[in-house]
Amino acid sequence: MYIEQLELENFRNYKKIKTSFSKNINIIYGENAQGKTNIIEAIFLCAAGRSHRTSKDKELININSNKFKVKLLLNKDNKKKEIEYLYELGKKQILINEVPIRKMANLMGNLLAVIFSPEDILIVKEGPSLRRRFMDITISQLRPSYFYNLQQYNKILNQRNNLLKEIQQNKSLIETLDIWDEKIAQVGSEIISKRKKFIDKLSKISKEKHYNLTDNCEQLEIKYKTFLEEIDLKNKENIKNEIIKKISKSRNLELKRCITAIGPHRDDFDIIVNGLPLKNFGSQGQQRTAILSLKLSEIEIIKEETDEYPILLLDDVMSELDNKRRKFLFKNLTKMQTFITCTEKDFFKEESLDASFLKVKNGEIYNL
Repeated sequence: MYIEQLELENFRNYKKIKTSFSKNINIIYGENAQGKTNIIEAIFLCAAGRSHRTSKDKELININSNKFKVKLLLNKDNKKKEIEYLYELGKKQILINEVPIRKMANLMGNLLAVIFSPEDILIVKEGPSLRRRFMDITISQLRPSYFYNLQQYNKILNQRNNLLKEIQQNKSLIETLDIWDEKIAQVGSEIISKRKKFIDKLSKISKEKHYNLTDNCEQLEIKYKTFLEEIDLKNKENIKNEIIKKISKSRNLELKRCITAIGPHRDDFDIIVNGLPLKNFGSQGQQRTAILSLKLSEIEIIKEETDEYPILLLDDVMSELDNKRRKFLFKNLTKMQTFITCTEKDFFKEESLDASFLKVKNGEIYNL
């Protein structure tokens, strides 16, 4: 799988450009604030249906326009596939081979991509929402039905929370809560079982990656954290029954706070190095190494599940890694199409990489 061509119109600082890429390594270089990351962002948008930098499509529009277009030509198993992402006046439309898709879930899995940026260290440092997002993006690419379940779950969650508020004014509505408990448990069990399976694989693969990265000195472990304890998290029926049981026990609390207290919207995972939580006890270097291990493991999971390597997007991460970790990363670049953004192309002159160079300046791209 590799991207042959990318076309942008009124996207970020790009007025109108069309560029082609090598199927190996593409090094996108230039000074800061010229538009390098915007190329990475446009590619990821076609894979995940959202930017890695903002949840608002309107922020992606060129300042002199009210719409944008991203058009990407993908070569998958020697077959061409075109993905087009359009946004105008608050509405977006996605087309695959010129046919509009009806559901966002239909986008998932067409373009597989793993992104690695300096902000990813926040997966370690910040709250559980970023760790849930990390799980959700990868699993959604592998299992479009998972993305659909996430959408359904969020709708059910909002409706149930609204009902809890309405009950304050109309106590008779409490009788309808059982219906929503059943719905949230049904969809929630699908999400939790897939997250558990993903984290188990991630923990196993990243443990080996991290061990090699740290000269066999550090043991990395990833532990899935959910509100369910001591049950088989791969058995969806058990999960569903346990959710209903937990929700029932927390009903008084939920009615008091008017918010759903139980469900996968509160899930998390721990990143542990040598038995200690990385968030609290890890150095900056240890945290970066752990994230590199997770990203490389994400690639392997996608390859294992789909028999294809994803597109790898490295956004200004070389300066964040020491020489040893850069070389370890470079060893893994020969298997897939890779996009690397940086400020200086000389950074790579000592590396024997099969790479093409693209210079970005003021929203223009020059193939060199």
